[in-house]
Amino acid sequence: MIRILLLIDHSSKFSRRLLRGLLQYSKDHGPWLFYRLPSYYKILNGEEGILKWAREWKADAVIAHGDHEDTSFLKCLNIPVVVQNYKNRSEDFSNLTGDYRGAGRIAAQFFLQRRYRNFAFYGNKGVVWSMERAEGYKEEVEKNKGNFFYFETEALNGEEWSSSHEKLDQWLLSLPRPVALFACDDHFALQVSLTCKLNNIAVPDEIALLGVDNDDLICNLSDPPLSSIVQDVEKGGYELGKLLHNLVTGKCTKPYNVIVNPARIELRQSTEKYNVANEYIRELVQYIELSYTTALSIEALTRIVPLSRRNLETKFKTEMGISVYQFILKCRIEHLANLLLTHPRGSLLDLATRSGFSDSHNLSRIFKKFMNYTPTEYLKKFATIK
Repeated sequence: MIRILLLIDHSSKFSRRLLRGLLQYSKDHGPWLFYRLPSYYKILNGEEGILKWAREWKADAVIAHGDHEDTSFLKCLNIPVVVQNYKNRSEDFSNLTGDYRGAGRIAAQFFLQRRYRNFAFYGNKGVVWSMERAEGYKEEVEKNKGNFFYFETEALNGEEWSSSHEKLDQWLLSLPRPVALFACDDHFALQVSLTCKLNNIAVPDEIALLGVDNDDLICNLSDPPLSSIVQDVEKGGYELGKLLHNLVTGKCTKPYNVIVNPARIELRQSTEKYNVANEYIRELVQYIELSYTTALSIEALTRIVPLSRRNLETKFKTEMGISVYQFILKCRIEHLANLLLTHPRGSLLDLATRSGFSDSHNLSRIFKKFMNYTPTEYLKKFATIK
């Protein structure tokens, strides 16, 4: 029986989802035995206390959180170690890491589709996952000629948060409006939301706000609730189990990185606005987002606003960058993608119908055009481990 010593947090949703995937792997290939040392154990017993416990328990591998403290002392155990990276990726051990730049690109592309020209990033100073999310976001923004603004702090709470509060106030108040703000994670996004509330900055009208991790408790503490990038953390946990298995059994002998990928965006009210100047097009966008699962036609839309068909199509393309038809398709495909992940056992035809498609003709081709994967490929890549 493989014994895994856990030196990681389990209070966040990310950690719980990670452990869920890891436990699923152990059920499929185990049984394994897990033991988690509480965070205060090192404070009370030091590094030697952890090493002694690991040896006496006869741990076969360790999963450690590379937080503010060094994990290199674990090398003397001479067993596989995987580090959930924080400030930096480990050069000594395998890493549990992520496609952080990819998350930044997804955030920028999302806001670009909503026609923003001003983009801001609020980050956690000195940690790799925040810095690389900022880099991916900035690269995509500048590639599309957007304006980029950056601010970072070192901590989230306590004295550090109190001392940086005024600077964050000043930065948020200095930003051009409207602005699309991407925070390095949901905790930092909530911090922005609370600061906006204190300074009478309207979210999402003046600042559209997006986080990462989709921690529903954190997201719903905000008013309005926060949109957030969902990551395929359970699959990462499952891949972590596979790596540990290969390391312990000798099938893998060199450090290897397990990468958690961004999957999709869970939409809530903090990003519900589009940066659209024309009031009629803004009204149509709002109507389509509420009605795309029903039968829609250009003729029906011309009855909502005082525009001719030609005028409507021209102004819509100018404001949104895509045609009315493409926008409706985009809404339906994104809804279908969400249904695929939340109802993975549903038939494609049924889910397509619920998304507003009258049939499944050419559906796979259309889906791949918007999502870069066929429905089957998308489900395989991003579905939660059960």
